[in-house]
Amino acid sequence: MSLDCRQCQQVLLSLLATMLVWFAIIPQPIALAVTTPMPNPFSDVGPEKVAPNRSVLDPSSIPSEKVSEFVHACLQVVALIERREGELQGAETETESLRVEQEIESEALAIIEKAGLTRQEYLQLLGLANTDPEFGERIAVQLQEATS
Repeated sequence: MSLDCRQCQQVLLSLLATMLVWFAIIPQPIALAVTTPMPNPFSDVGPEKVAPNRSVLDPSSIPSEKVSEFVHACLQVVALIERREGELQGAETETESLRVEQEIESEALAIIEKAGLTRQEYLQLLGLANTDPEFGERIAVQLQEATS
């Protein structure tokens, strides 16, 4: 199956929306990640541009290998969320819901790390794919390649 550029962007937006749902159900310090300076995990590939109170990645300096790792992890995390979504929604107690959320988070983190990324790198790349059109397109192209 071949996707045109518009379809590819729709796939990316759908994927990002699914990931944002995951971040909504799994409590994480995302706001902290946006406002707190973090070391650039890609600093070995180029100078880091730092704005006050946050670090900014240069999308063109992110190696293709990291992008591939991100796409691979992202697809697996989305599949995990889709697979466990019914179980989470069907939880009858807060305790059961919390247990399922923790299991999903743990499995997702294992997927991310197995793909070669840290949680921080994954979140940074996810945020960048959502805010930088050129990087988002780069991710969309790899998603298209991975799913065709």
